[in-house]
Amino acid sequence: MSNKIIDDTDETMIDAEYIPNNSVSKEQTEAATEMLVENDNEEETIIKPKFRPATINELNNGISQLRKISVPSHRFKPLKKDWKKIYEPLVKHLNLQVRMNTRSNRVELRTSKYTKDSGSLQKAADFVKAFMMGFDVEDAIAILRVDDLYIDSFDIKDVKKLEGDHLSRAIGRIAGKNGKVKFAIENASKTRIVLADSSIHILGSFQNIKIARDSVVSLILGSPPGKVHANLKIINARMKQRF
Repeated sequence: MSNKIIDDTDETMIDAEYIPNNSVSKEQTEAATEMLVENDNEEETIIKPKFRPATINELNNGISQLRKISVPSHRFKPLKKDWKKIYEPLVKHLNLQVRMNTRSNRVELRTSKYTKDSGSLQKAADFVKAFMMGFDVEDAIAILRVDDLYIDSFDIKDVKKLEGDHLSRAIGRIAGKNGKVKFAIENASKTRIVLADSSIHILGSFQNIKIARDSVVSLILGSPPGKVHANLKIINARMKQRF
């Protein structure tokens, strides 16, 4: 008796020209047609589809995004004073909706139908937060105009546990007489520094923040301002040679 091998495998026949009407829309069919491959002299030329940039309303399904930034009690008066300088770039350039909620002490930001850039809301929130930390409007507005700017915040007690007069002397070494040491660090590292009690906020690029943070940490650990200033001159000379 001969053994017969029975193949029960079902073969599925797929018609490449068949497209169900209920699963593919007309727009998708037209987009697929533009992606056809044209054969000329046995060379394949791929035609890529061209899509317009998606708007922020399409990315969020037409839902407005909202950010709320709390206003500290000591920054409420400066906020009222410089309110015009704050909301004008947000409304005119970033096309956002801005309001100051005096009941909840918050600045509220919201996207509108005129907002084009998806990162505008985050930039605006970083700009307002920088102002709340104590930076001037002219310095904080650089976040809106320049890319790759960040804010690094840390506490003096995170570097070294200091209390009482020791903490006051550390803050005095960082600031210097009439703020000369702080200004020297800012000019050498091309950053902006805010001393808020025992908290320190540094605004600048990643590399420049590192230079300023190392100088501040050295002052907290007890290095004399003259030595830190001499190190900054060396670093500044090296940076000029690179450029």
